[in-house]
Amino acid sequence: MPGEVTQRRRDNGASARVLIYSHDTMGLGHLRRCRAIAHSLVRQYEHLSVLILSGSPIIGSFDFRARVDFIRVPGVIKLRNGEYTTLNLDIDLEKTLSMRSSIIRHTADIFDPDVFIVDKEPLGLRGEVTDTLEMLKERGTRLVLGLRDVMDSPTLLAPEWQRKNAMPALRRLYDEIWIYGLPQICEPLADLPMPRSVADKMTYTGYLRRSVPKAALPRPAPEVTKEPYLLVTTGGGGDGDELIEWVLRAYESDPLLPYPALLVLGPFMQPERQDDFKRRAAKLRRVEAITFDPQMESLEANAAGIIAMGGYNTFCEILSLDKRAIVVPRTEPRMEQYIRASRAQELGLIRMLEATGSLEPKVMAAAIRALPKQKLPSDVVVPGLLEGLENVNRLIQPWVSDVAQAANDDQIPRQA
Repeated sequence: MPGEVTQRRRDNGASARVLIYSHDTMGLGHLRRCRAIAHSLVRQYEHLSVLILSGSPIIGSFDFRARVDFIRVPGVIKLRNGEYTTLNLDIDLEKTLSMRSSIIRHTADIFDPDVFIVDKEPLGLRGEVTDTLEMLKERGTRLVLGLRDVMDSPTLLAPEWQRKNAMPALRRLYDEIWIYGLPQICEPLADLPMPRSVADKMTYTGYLRRSVPKAALPRPAPEVTKEPYLLVTTGGGGDGDELIEWVLRAYESDPLLPYPALLVLGPFMQPERQDDFKRRAAKLRRVEAITFDPQMESLEANAAGIIAMGGYNTFCEILSLDKRAIVVPRTEPRMEQYIRASRAQELGLIRMLEATGSLEPKVMAAAIRALPKQKLPSDVVVPGLLEGLENVNRLIQPWVSDVAQAANDDQIPRQA
């Protein structure tokens, strides 16, 4: 089957194609991870095109490299209680999911990828990629499940995956499972009952290195960034209220903290909370608040340190840009951020603060004052820590190189 698809493409002189499904129901993490992988792939392979499927309402705010594009399906958002609802459309959730599933399948049918990478959810949100996986499996498309380094606590992940019928999908449908992390930091599926046939498909890639985009457009810089500053980021912001509240209280109680602060509230933070935080920040001479910046890597690279919640992408950026960091992980609806941050603190990569109900200003202020004396992540030697993108490029090579070579061959003039 794979040979038949490759031969048909050689006859048409078509480029290799990768389709990525981005799980997108809370924050920006899944989209930003998929975008980083897509950019790395097209940079590595000249005749490769990548298409991302996502429901993120702000996917159009990001820049994409040549040969990377996206299709936005109707949005669905995850609430703090773990339930789902439609993002914008005033229609039933099941109808929204049906539309999404149909769009995903028809896109895959026409795009006809050589490799299909599914991010995090083995069968997609509520099983919406099941039909697509079945169709592409019959065609010989290479099917890959990509997982972040931490999923959730085993006591929660095991019943969730059993309810979603995930393990049979890993056994029957998927060819490979890529874990974007290292086992010495976390083994996300270690406590799940797993047949040997599934375990043999797993590869730990290392974390996905990030860099500052060279094509970043010049734009007015926030005033506080004209001197060494702290970047405070909530990611998408949907559950970042506590972090921003805690940092604001610290600066309100101690205006002589060593750095000014730039607060990036996140596009999914409730508008009334954004207004309140911006109003309070405006009263502080050394604090500035903005909603969102699609070029977060630039702000992170220029910062003296980072205060964040510790999602996967921010953690990768802290490591890649070698920044001292204070991480305040969320613990609901998942323990993912807490597990990652606690393990990273054990290794000396970051400092973790646990948010308590009181959010004592002096606790955050003390951590900020101690930040300049923290180790840099690069002071800790973890072999293979940031080799994720290089390894993804290597793992995908057998399934796209033949098609790319065929495209090259079609451009070579034939001798008479």
